[in-house]
Amino acid sequence: MADRKAELVMELDALNEQIRALEEALEVKPDYGMGVGDPAVTQWELDQALLERLKIHADGLRDAIARYESGKYGICERCGKPIHPDRLAVLPDTTLCIDCAQKGR
Repeated sequence: MADRKAELVMELDALNEQIRALEEALEVKPDYGMGVGDPAVTQWELDQALLERLKIHADGLRDAIARYESGKYGICERCGKPIHPDRLAVLPDTTLCIDCAQKGR
């Protein structure tokens, strides 16, 4: 678990790079002109949606790092039991153990 914070920070750094690159690419807005039908419009809108998802994921990683620093990382926020390491490996920003996640929010 000691290396976990470093992994979270590295993942957040990589995600921030992706966000910066995508924001830069989105600065060029395609032509929304009437009847033009530029296929770049669809890609631009998909990239906008992806950017929002990446930002949400980055916020989750920042929260996970804060939980790590406060000693709460890997502890289910609902039941207080440890979150299985395999679940954390797949979902590093999860705040719920599998049992609580299956019960719904």
